[in-house]
Amino acid sequence: MSDVQRYLLKVDEDKDRAQRIAEETAQSLVSKTKSLIDVVQSLGEYINDEDASIRSKAVTYLSQVISALPNTTLSRQQVQVLCQFLCDRIEDGGAVGGLRKLQSLGRFNREMAIMTFRALVEHFQDLMIRPHAQRLQILELVNDLMLNHRGSLKSLGDDAIVGITDLISGEKDPRSLMIIFSVLQVIMVEWDIAAKAETLFDSAFCYFPITFRPPPDDPYRITAQDLKNRLRGCISASSHFAPFAFPQLLEKLDSTSPNVKKDVLQTLTACTTSYNVAAVSNWSITLWDSLKYEILNVQEEDLAEDSLVTLQAIAITLGRDLTSTSQTTHLARYLKPITNECKEELQAPQHKKAKPAGQILSSLAASSSTALFLIVKAIVPPLLTIYQDVDSIASQKALLEVLVQIFNAAVLCDEASGLVRSSADAEHPLVPFKDRLFELFSQALMSSPSEEVTFRIVALKGLLRLCQVRNYLQNSEIGMVVQYLDEIVLAEDPSGREDVKDEAIQALVEISKIKHHLIMDITFPAFIANLPDQSTKDQTDYVVTLEGLARLSVEKSISDTLIRRLLSKLETILQNDGQASYAQALLSTIDYVLSRRDLPSDSNLSSYHERIVVTYVCKAALASVGSGPQALVEAATLEILGRLVGRIVCALDEHKRRSVAIETYTLFKQEGMLFKPVLYRQDIPEEQRRMMILSTWILASVGQAADALYTMADDVGFDSLLNELTRLALMETIPMIRHYVLKQIALLVNRSSTSKGLSDALRVMYKPFEAAQIFPTTSIDVTPIVFWIAKALLLRLSHTQEVLDHALGLLSDKICGSTSARGFGLLLAPDEIISKQYGANIRLLAKQKVFSICAPRIAADFRAAEASVKPNYLVALSGILKDVPTEVTMTEIAILLPLLLQSLDLPDQEVKAATIESLAVISQESPTAVEGHMSSLVNRLLQAASKPTENIAIFPGRVKDNDPKRHVRKMAVECRATWTNMDEPDQDA
Repeated sequence: MSDVQRYLLKVDEDKDRAQRIAEETAQSLVSKTKSLIDVVQSLGEYINDEDASIRSKAVTYLSQVISALPNTTLSRQQVQVLCQFLCDRIEDGGAVGGLRKLQSLGRFNREMAIMTFRALVEHFQDLMIRPHAQRLQILELVNDLMLNHRGSLKSLGDDAIVGITDLISGEKDPRSLMIIFSVLQVIMVEWDIAAKAETLFDSAFCYFPITFRPPPDDPYRITAQDLKNRLRGCISASSHFAPFAFPQLLEKLDSTSPNVKKDVLQTLTACTTSYNVAAVSNWSITLWDSLKYEILNVQEEDLAEDSLVTLQAIAITLGRDLTSTSQTTHLARYLKPITNECKEELQAPQHKKAKPAGQILSSLAASSSTALFLIVKAIVPPLLTIYQDVDSIASQKALLEVLVQIFNAAVLCDEASGLVRSSADAEHPLVPFKDRLFELFSQALMSSPSEEVTFRIVALKGLLRLCQVRNYLQNSEIGMVVQYLDEIVLAEDPSGREDVKDEAIQALVEISKIKHHLIMDITFPAFIANLPDQSTKDQTDYVVTLEGLARLSVEKSISDTLIRRLLSKLETILQNDGQASYAQALLSTIDYVLSRRDLPSDSNLSSYHERIVVTYVCKAALASVGSGPQALVEAATLEILGRLVGRIVCALDEHKRRSVAIETYTLFKQEGMLFKPVLYRQDIPEEQRRMMILSTWILASVGQAADALYTMADDVGFDSLLNELTRLALMETIPMIRHYVLKQIALLVNRSSTSKGLSDALRVMYKPFEAAQIFPTTSIDVTPIVFWIAKALLLRLSHTQEVLDHALGLLSDKICGSTSARGFGLLLAPDEIISKQYGANIRLLAKQKVFSICAPRIAADFRAAEASVKPNYLVALSGILKDVPTEVTMTEIAILLPLLLQSLDLPDQEVKAATIESLAVISQESPTAVEGHMSSLVNRLLQAASKPTENIAIFPGRVKDNDPKRHVRKMAVECRATWTNMDEPDQDA
């Protein structure tokens, strides 16, 4: 039985086996055990069979044999013969695969490419009624010919264009359309299509707009946007399409579908960007007349924005390489009716069309420096005249907003040019109006009533933009603006007007980027002088100033100076025994400034180490024994100083960090100092115990260099240090100090690099009294130690099952079960110190692992637990869920949902809040999971909502309608009004 017979027998029932038969035949040709003539002759009776399906299978067999051959097997004559043979049999089907292989060979020449293309065109009517898979193969062959033999097809001229448009007509499959649009775009861009422009355009535009929606399981990952982008590339490919594209696109702009309109606008933008100046100019006014409605009578904000982009694209094209400002240019003729209409709209500044008119002018002015010149010349003089004639603040504000938009465009033009304007260049179009504009905006900012917040903010933004226009204002004028801003920040009453202060500070930040010497010469002295040398009862005397200084420290030179000045001011405060709150504010400002620096590469890092870390840690230690400023022994001060120290030490090299690690508890104690380390002492005063706050931050920041601690003395090691910290934690009565000691324990355990260290940690977790070698105390005091050690182990996924078994077992304890339940909220919660930043060992899957163990166990134990301890399991579950990703939670939703519903019955308001947030996420991610519990859920939520005092406490610290920021108060009032009116009947009902 010949290979072709075996192929025909298998092809219907086992295509893979049939393919292997064809490959075996190909291998025989390579090894020359068979000749190509033998293979072709073996097809004789089958390719002439009356049954079309048999003929098709026979040709397919030959194509598969050819496809399996190496590229160098066939001679040029064989390629010629096979190409002719397959072209003659193309209507039988199956030939396309072979032709695709042949055209990829180096011996496939121009004549063969033309022969193949003509065969496709001559039989296109038969080919286009084939099943989709075969049609796709045909289009892929056309695409291959365009890629590899484009010159051959191009030589056919208009015949090739007509042939290709015939081949691609009527196709709807997305994969085929992606190929079609690619082929068409090549022709449209590279070929002379003048005679067939309309034919080509129609072949593409018939698919506009694309309404394709891929199925959920689409294996080809072709999106509607992919098709839109390809089609848009075709429509915008040639200026020859302008007479056909613009009228038809504008006609479709009348569609009621926002999606169609958006597609039209984006396509218009692509066309106006791609077409030549003449084509765009001919249609520019028509386009303006159609697009202005979408902007001036805005109904959909995104459509108005797209329309602005299109208008700007027209201006960019018409202004390309244009330097003349003559009124006879294409750009000037385009802008003239637009500026005239916008001027008319701005005659009534408070009318709803005035604002979009300003947006139009700004968008067009930003297109090029020439457009900016023409618009400024046409618009600014009448705007200034109108401003003089209006009396109301609202109208003046509207006009200033338009001017600010034009200033924005001027700044954008400067950024686009990338060049500094020299005096020899053409004068900036705003120069003739400089004095008037500067005076107008200065008066609006400094002479307006302080209650006119929004009006003053617009004026402030205008002055800032004038400062940012390149080479426009003199340094003295920018300096005057800086003085205005300084006065707003430092001198004005802040009550109710924080928005103006915030904008002023931000404006100073922006000016510092272009004129930082003015900030150094004017703002810094003013701000520093405003800082008192003594603490005051009113913290606003220095808080606002420090905030401004911190935000201004963008440039390195400014921040370096600021840190020096603040450290000097801190010394003065401490020497004068100033209030701790002032010292805390200064330290917080320094910390904020350094947080924005790349400290590891900072040239001043060593100085920060000496002046801040060593100096102030040592001073704090002295203060704890009564030999230094008492502001440094306040717990809040030590926490801020510790955070600052940690930030600096983290950036040090390994050698310096080891030297710091040795001082973790000695705190850089020098000879003769009265201070003694807290460890291994009894009856320590509270002021000295507070030094454990600093020790915790140092221990965190030195990372693995903490090993240096264990070499301080022969009797100091991991186990002894862990036992001593455990003793201190159990004995400590001050919550904040105890909290930091517990963090130290967690740090030691989490970073332990030995199995013995982990075993010591487990021993302490199980038997903390024996480990600390102290008298037994109540078990409730022990639970924080248990859960901080558990957190340290779980984050690194060490002894996970064992640790969780122990922690879950505590929930049933009637004495410590309640405290243990709250401990679960600690296990996965983010922590500033136990974090990646400070070198904590945190595994990527820690949260998933803990949840997968806890969720089923809590659900099972809850059902078996006594009624008195059941709430413990619900509280523990709430503590775990708040820090677990939603996608992980959803895997156990069936067992969690009943427990969450019962959590709403607990009196604990924090648990209720966490539960409600979890239920909100679940209802969005898996609505079907909640459907069966809707009645129970709604009843419980209504019950919680019926207690106003609980409603407030459920979200502690959230926004209130007496918030100091105006926009926050406004949003809070609107939210409260919406909530109040939720039960009101619909007026339209």
